[in-house]
Amino acid sequence: MVLVVQEQQFGFSNTIHIAEGQPRTHRPWKKIFVLVEGIYSMEGELCKLPEIVSVCKKYKAYIYLDEAHSIGAVGKTGRGVCELLGVDTADVDVYDGNFYKIELIQYLKYTSPAHLYATSISPPAAQQIISSIQVILGEDGSSRGAQKLERIRENSNFFRSELQKMGFDVIGDNDSPVIAIMLYNPGKIPAFSRECLKQNVAVVMTAFPATPLLLARARICISACHAMEDLLKALEVINQVGDLIGIKYSPAGLISSIRSKVQ
Repeated sequence: MVLVVQEQQFGFSNTIHIAEGQPRTHRPWKKIFVLVEGIYSMEGELCKLPEIVSVCKKYKAYIYLDEAHSIGAVGKTGRGVCELLGVDTADVDVYDGNFYKIELIQYLKYTSPAHLYATSISPPAAQQIISSIQVILGEDGSSRGAQKLERIRENSNFFRSELQKMGFDVIGDNDSPVIAIMLYNPGKIPAFSRECLKQNVAVVMTAFPATPLLLARARICISACHAMEDLLKALEVINQVGDLIGIKYSPAGLISSIRSKVQ
């Protein structure tokens, strides 16, 4: 068996190994697993799932879909990228949802040493997971789930569009709650983090080796619980810090930074 990992910015890895076959014998692989993420956690981009499904069907490969950042966040009823992109869930062989890698099948539960000799999930955590899914699906008898899904979409798209208007280089797709502000220069990472923290805004910085050396970024994760005043406060601070350390890379952003320094 061979695993093929799809990295959003760099395409598929291990493809040469597939073409060359198994080591030494070079016989064709009997099983090929293609591992993809629903929403890529470092870019906030949606995977091209319909195209991936089409290729996997053609070459009889299996699909492993990691939806840690998309279940409960995208799709009309929060069912993830399959619902959002119109992909039949029957075309995905293995799902990996949120709540940090729940066991996949009963066989693994009973035979895997990693499970047998590890600490199982606690009953309160299991109940929290079940209750969360019931809220998302509306099975709790309320509309809280639908309201939260609408709120997270509105919050995410508002925050992304405002950052772009300010002149930041923001990557990722609309509706994605993961928003990456590109810094590029590794030297600006601590400056951005510390200046934001001075104004009581904590940001998550992502740099090498999690990303390529010159693709450092600040990763913003939007929640349905963020109130509008929270978003506006964060935008105000990020806007000021962006001017201060010079990370507005669009033409409009560069002009804004120059004006703020002249004033």
